[in-house]
Amino acid sequence: MINNDVYILAIESSCDDTAAAILKNDKVLSNVVAGQKIHEEYGGVVPELASRAHQQNIVPVIDSALKKANIEKSQLSAIAFTQGPGLMGSLLVGTSFAKSLALSLNIPIIAVNHMHAHILAHFIDEEGYDKPEFPFLALTISGGHTQIVRVNGFFDMEIIGETTDDAVGEAFDKSAKIMGLPYPGGPLIDKFAKEGNPKKYKFTKPKVDGLNFSFSGLKTQILYFIQKNVAENSNFIEENKADICASIQDTIIEILMEKLKMAVAETGITHIAIGGGVSANSGIRQTLKDAEAKYGWKTFVPKFEYTTDNAAMIGIVGYQKYLENKFTNATVVSKARIEF
Repeated sequence: MINNDVYILAIESSCDDTAAAILKNDKVLSNVVAGQKIHEEYGGVVPELASRAHQQNIVPVIDSALKKANIEKSQLSAIAFTQGPGLMGSLLVGTSFAKSLALSLNIPIIAVNHMHAHILAHFIDEEGYDKPEFPFLALTISGGHTQIVRVNGFFDMEIIGETTDDAVGEAFDKSAKIMGLPYPGGPLIDKFAKEGNPKKYKFTKPKVDGLNFSFSGLKTQILYFIQKNVAENSNFIEENKADICASIQDTIIEILMEKLKMAVAETGITHIAIGGGVSANSGIRQTLKDAEAKYGWKTFVPKFEYTTDNAAMIGIVGYQKYLENKFTNATVVSKARIEF
């Protein structure tokens, strides 16, 4: 009897998480992520330290993924890896390892666009999670990206709106830093916002044409707001932390939702999926789910572990590319910036 199952080893190393996953067709057998605590003391990711940590982590992470999936290297059908975008030193570690291991096993390699993976993570076969139908709109929100994408097919995507300056994840993290919260601050804003009044403080939303975003002005506004109030009351942040966080988060969510509503009106597409690290934010997730009843949308929120950087999302793209024989070869290079 011929076994037509496809086993993909996926490697993700675009930033500061070393990740490996094993997929059997579109099901995840293992999904291992090793973070890097060292960046916390610097208040952000240090590229050189990130690439060194990837070199230390990649072998044990892949070994762990294989063991958890209970398969041997000889069973692998192909290796998928993040080609970009990301930090060049970090990407090189994953790319080089994928090439070497694939060569030793005599199996093909598959290059994956990190941002495509955030969108297509919705197609992982996961109990309790629906898969969107084409076409749908994807809101990809992370530390480095804020995009509205029209997704017509697995490999037919068009960016119809994006940030003109800072990404939404950066807006969260920088706002947290202004408040004196440790890195990464975005999850802390989400945590404190749950206890606060989202309408306590009003921040002006930027006026940007079309479906594009801007967050640099909002960051500056928050900086001046904090400075002014701390000058009047040195305990202002501590006394009002929850309300400040809730108000910042509410403003950012309103900005995202206004653009999404415009995108739906322009395209007529009412199936909306979110992806990227910031889609882990509970306020954004809840607002999008509420939009189903409020606007008649069908919304798709990924399983929490597939929101932040992980290799399972790289694997699902690898699987779809495998089915279409979209392989690459040993001449492939990592790209810090990559065409969408």
